[in-house]
Amino acid sequence: MSSLSQKRIILGITGGIAAYKSAEIARRLQDEGAEVRVIMTDSAQEFIRPLTLQALTGKPVHTDLLDPKAEAAMGHIELARWADIVLIAPATANFIAVLSQGVANDLLTTVCLASSGSIVVAPAMNQAMWSQPVSLDNIERLKQRNITIFEPDDGIQACGDTGPGRLQQPEAIVDQLCGIFDSGILSGKRVVITAGPTREAIDPVRYISNHSSGKMGFALASGMIDAGASVTLISGPVSLDSPDRCQLIPVVSASEMLEAATEAVKEADIFISSAAVADYQVTEASSQKIKKKSDKMSLNLSKTPDIVAILSENNPKMFVLGFAAETENIESHARDKLNRKNLDAIIANDVSRDDIGFNSDNNEALWIDANSCQSLSKKSKTQLAREIIVLIADKIDN
Repeated sequence: MSSLSQKRIILGITGGIAAYKSAEIARRLQDEGAEVRVIMTDSAQEFIRPLTLQALTGKPVHTDLLDPKAEAAMGHIELARWADIVLIAPATANFIAVLSQGVANDLLTTVCLASSGSIVVAPAMNQAMWSQPVSLDNIERLKQRNITIFEPDDGIQACGDTGPGRLQQPEAIVDQLCGIFDSGILSGKRVVITAGPTREAIDPVRYISNHSSGKMGFALASGMIDAGASVTLISGPVSLDSPDRCQLIPVVSASEMLEAATEAVKEADIFISSAAVADYQVTEASSQKIKKKSDKMSLNLSKTPDIVAILSENNPKMFVLGFAAETENIESHARDKLNRKNLDAIIANDVSRDDIGFNSDNNEALWIDANSCQSLSKKSKTQLAREIIVLIADKIDN
């Protein structure tokens, strides 16, 4: 499966003759498994109609910054948060100049300014325009802001000139985009991740569990694969498809998760405990369904094994990242957990909020280690996972 599988990509189209290639780019991105939404500038619509892109993507094309329906929910901000990457292809000389100055005067420039994801610009213009010092200065300014440039091809142009400035072919653009996600920063590393909830049986019908969709752990698994790691994903019961190129080990209870993780980490470099493990289990689960005979029922509970603490203690050379789902005093509670369980770092988030965590596609968190506390702003769990992976790679390198 492609590294673009399940990635969220905004395809921005600006007004140049190369805009006709954007339809092929959209199709190829979808062939790679990406979810594509399109933003078109006014001038782009003079070269290719929005209906074409809507038919190809199956999604409405976004054209207006001040769309009353979209902006009722701050549509440009939602688009910016939604995207893992914003690809502008083609990007005209005018658009590049505007973007390099941080101007937000239409929907596409506004989304670029608001996006916390990666931005890629694929220039397309006449060779004389490309060669102008001011154009090259604008490109350098974008590079300084960590915006990726897919340099234009050299060849015959629509006007008859020959030289640099042609938009790269769609297949080349998509191939390079795959490379952005396949970063290789953890190439050769062996990673074990726990995800989802555990279920502790009361009887054959009922169980004790925690809220968890598994989305954060699965996003981390996908991101680790893209970063070149070998990944084992140990998951409690969830309704998610396993990321390609990873070993999935399904479990139900905390004891099963501990057993699987203990075996999996024997040769691991990194262990990430993102699972929402139930803290207690029934001391003696009933082998038969307990009948509802009285108004009250008591259960004898005992603690489940503390998976992350056990594995951290038994594997001192392994980098261990924990998670803390808190409702108050987020940083202090998470730091206490970091110290008690001898973790290398911990991700803490506020699960009392309805807009992040648990079943949400978005999250906002703190990265806490022995020497620092870093805020990770609200974004998709896919984007957050990628940010966490970069932080892990930095810690391992240091």
